[in-house]
Amino acid sequence: MAGARLGLSSLSSLSPLKFLSVLPPSSPSPSYRHCFRSPVRPLQLRTISSPLPLSKMSSDSAAVPSYEKEIAAAMKAASLASRLCQAVQAEILQSDVQSKADKSPVTVADYGSQAIVNLVLNMELSSNSFSLVAEEDSEDLRKKGSEEILTRITSLVNDTLSKDPKFNNMKLSKEEVLSAIDNGKSEGGSSGRHWVLDPIDGTKGFVRGDQYAIALGLLDEGKVVLGVLACPNLPVKSFQNAGQSESKTGCLFSAIVGNGAFVQSLNEDSSPTKIQVCNIENSVEASFFESFEAAHSMQDLTSTIAKKLGVQAPPVRIDSQAKYGALARGDGAIYLRFPHKGYREKIWDHAAGSIVVTEAGGLVTDAVGNELDFSKGRFLDLDTGIIATNKKLMPSLLNAVQESINKQNQSVSLL
Repeated sequence: MAGARLGLSSLSSLSPLKFLSVLPPSSPSPSYRHCFRSPVRPLQLRTISSPLPLSKMSSDSAAVPSYEKEIAAAMKAASLASRLCQAVQAEILQSDVQSKADKSPVTVADYGSQAIVNLVLNMELSSNSFSLVAEEDSEDLRKKGSEEILTRITSLVNDTLSKDPKFNNMKLSKEEVLSAIDNGKSEGGSSGRHWVLDPIDGTKGFVRGDQYAIALGLLDEGKVVLGVLACPNLPVKSFQNAGQSESKTGCLFSAIVGNGAFVQSLNEDSSPTKIQVCNIENSVEASFFESFEAAHSMQDLTSTIAKKLGVQAPPVRIDSQAKYGALARGDGAIYLRFPHKGYREKIWDHAAGSIVVTEAGGLVTDAVGNELDFSKGRFLDLDTGIIATNKKLMPSLLNAVQESINKQNQSVSLL
């Protein structure tokens, strides 16, 4: 069984070091911000309910995977990782934030979340192969001078595991935590199964105390077949009705291909509730989401698109794939993302969120209406940008997008 992965029952007799040794190598606008910020609430142990009833799972054809175990493991992993992230955000220190080579911030929570998700998926699932495409690696943590931050990450991981009855007998060393982080180096692709993880999507929002998400998806033969979004700061109710500081926050979105999208409380026991995108047909009545950070999207272009559609509401600017979750439950009608020239989209920034929206009845495409292709590796090479809305609005949205892009290109050519 060298190189094979073991099930939970087998792992119970292994030390953390032995366990890791059997893992194979990885083959809103400012006026809306008050709606999303809230004190981090005390962490509670809770049971995660799968959105797919067992009766439905057992009745499915044997030729069609139900992804029963996978969705349960993904929800467990994202929920546990969110506990670590909530603890860090509650008392974030300057030393908890570093800069990567591309100048984007990375926190101890990014690393700790990635380690937690990798560990939980490996312990909850049994398979002869495991592939995780994830954002972080341990290169910077292995450099001289990183001992203090690595100690902090290891402590956070062990403290988080100790509070869960299924994993409280584990205590990882620093090297084991580094190995867990590095198990996310897979390149993905069109063959086999690949988990796709952004351990903290929206790190800048996380550092500010605003929106972020733990985003976990699964590719099967190049297609996204399930997705989970843990959004600790997203109001449980529609943000449009959640302006008071006492509003409950913490949403766990989940979706399986062909089974719909669901949401439930992240911090309290609750049953999954099926969600649908809004049914607005008139774009004048629509509102749209875009990135909070101007550096993440061309807001002048999105403003032009909104004007062509006749949208009257101001843009709702929030961080992370929480936008996908909010769109999927009908909080808004449109999501626009147009990165600046030269930026390459990564699959972990959209895999989980896109299936939550499509399973809620929406559409997610590039700027010319093509479906997103997650089968090419770690990057999404697409045309210009990403848009999402309901099926009724998509034709007019695509027209507005193309007209606005053409206008922008003409203006540039005249310079």
